[in-house]
Amino acid sequence: MSSILLLLITVIAYIVAYHTYGKWIGRKILQLTSFNKTPARSLHDAIDFVPTSKGILFGHHFTTIAGTGPIVGPAIAVIWGWGPAFLWVLLGPIFAGAVHDMMSLVISSRHNGQTVGELSSGLISPRVGFFFQILVQMLLWIFVAVLAIVIALLFEMYPRSVLPIWAEIPIALWAGHSLYEKKRSVLFTSLVAVGLMYFAVFLGISFPITLPAFGPLSAAVSWMAILMVYGYFASIMPVQKLLQPRDYINAHELWIAMILLVAGIIVGNPEVSAPFFQQAPGAPHLAPSLFIIIACGAISGFHAVTSSGTTVRQLENEEDALFIGYGGMLMEGILALVVVLAITAGLTMEGDREGFLRFYRSWDLTSGAGLKAQLGALVEGGTNLMAAYGMPKELGRNIITVFIVSFASTSFDSAIRLQRFGLKEILQKVPALREKRWVNNRFILSLIVIVAAIGLCMITRDGKGALLLWPAFGAINQLLAALTLVVATVYLIKQKTHFLVTAIPMAFMLFVIFWGALYNLRNYIDKKEMPLLIITGVTLALSTWMVVETAAVLIRNYRQRNHP
Repeated sequence: MSSILLLLITVIAYIVAYHTYGKWIGRKILQLTSFNKTPARSLHDAIDFVPTSKGILFGHHFTTIAGTGPIVGPAIAVIWGWGPAFLWVLLGPIFAGAVHDMMSLVISSRHNGQTVGELSSGLISPRVGFFFQILVQMLLWIFVAVLAIVIALLFEMYPRSVLPIWAEIPIALWAGHSLYEKKRSVLFTSLVAVGLMYFAVFLGISFPITLPAFGPLSAAVSWMAILMVYGYFASIMPVQKLLQPRDYINAHELWIAMILLVAGIIVGNPEVSAPFFQQAPGAPHLAPSLFIIIACGAISGFHAVTSSGTTVRQLENEEDALFIGYGGMLMEGILALVVVLAITAGLTMEGDREGFLRFYRSWDLTSGAGLKAQLGALVEGGTNLMAAYGMPKELGRNIITVFIVSFASTSFDSAIRLQRFGLKEILQKVPALREKRWVNNRFILSLIVIVAAIGLCMITRDGKGALLLWPAFGAINQLLAALTLVVATVYLIKQKTHFLVTAIPMAFMLFVIFWGALYNLRNYIDKKEMPLLIITGVTLALSTWMVVETAAVLIRNYRQRNHP
């Protein structure tokens, strides 16, 4: 199969979907209008609520939702072959993910920037909302810890990426100062910032940075400790000082990296040599596992947490939600497809017929060995694509590595901030704590988030404890996506408008999640994996309660709609 053909099919399908289905939902169902005042304007505080231009906010939103999700997910899922991964990445964003993202952004904007957990309290019931927020906290707790491990592992594997990654921080601080304090043009700031970024990428080849191991603790643990310190300060700073400009720079880095990879596909025109479908030894069954592992490249609950947690607080114009929400998800789908092609076609460009299978012999993600192999597959496949038009391999390898780590870093920053917002909402529901000053103190709440993530990492002696819960992360993430579609469906029914656009993907995702949870429970019992068994059991119990209670609300609202 031609890699160019698969890329062309996807891009055309996304463009058509945006200008037909996406615009129909935005204009006909949601009736987006600039007359609705967004929370970024009504609650402007220059820290979290900051009105932001559409172009800059798209970059911030996209790099936050992208992270490692559309990179790691497809890199793992191609173990079943390229066919299932391609079809889910093609159809999932159009009919599920993009709808989910735009809905959560708009509904939150119309409810004073409430997070999706708070929205479920008001639209369904306080108990459902509380359970929702608990699940969000579980998701972000695992997510922050796992991202720290992934970044640390990549630093350990590719020390040439360390210098440019840390160089992003002063570059981003300068960019924020240039845009907001000096009022320089976006074009000038972008050109200088991106130029400095790629100079650092080139410089990193000559100046690799490594850390020594300390006793039983590996160098990766040392990197995790440094990352946690950085994450704390990044999460408490005003959003326009570091996170927003850093994400904006990373967005440009993404466009450049994607262009370089797509150019390699066009110039090299590699054949997709991986099997269309395979059931690799040790891997779980394709269904429902595929729909849980490829999350951010198709539909992801983390996107709703982001849309209603940080993006909505910067949304300047409600009409921008179509471009940022629906369009951002489609762009992420393209990224996921490029990852699939880099692995399934790029690995064999050098004449290595066994290139694909060489990286997919291990399904063991809990030790980090399997995860390292799959991230390595993307790096090597992407390097081969860029070598098709003469890119030096060392430079190409560093560009891809920095590209992966940059997006993990932006999600890491934002996830800490999002968990702080959610933790504050939960604590404010407790009467005895509501008036406590520390509950509203971002310095203390961010510290709690960081300490919890460190504790999760250190439940094993090697500091990689969070990887034990990696399978649970995917299930909770997709459960939140399904529940967000439940919230959107209730909202649309109450608005007396078309609700099948969210109800159909909602039903599909709920079916997949419950199927996957029961399948996993049986495996965890057989293998006596108690942490995963407990978390999956609790998640299944909470979600069952929420779905039953929500079903009663849906039926009641539907009857009221048709028999007022």
